[in-house]
Amino acid sequence: MEMKTARLTVLIDPAKKKALETLCASQDVTPSQVVRKLIREYLAAHGVDVTPGNGQADTADADRR
Repeated sequence: MEMKTARLTVLIDPAKKKALETLCASQDVTPSQVVRKLIREYLAAHGVDVTPGNGQADTADADRR
């Protein structure tokens, strides 16, 4: 598993941010975990292979639920 991380800044309106945080808290996950999962699913749906060890792997694989 790749150990480096990169920051991605996403701008959303405050109401959606609050709703996401509330829902995530109720499901015992973080917004970052949800966003990483969505990115993995989006890449897979479009045939983008990001495999561990090639420098492109998601660094937070522990959040895969």
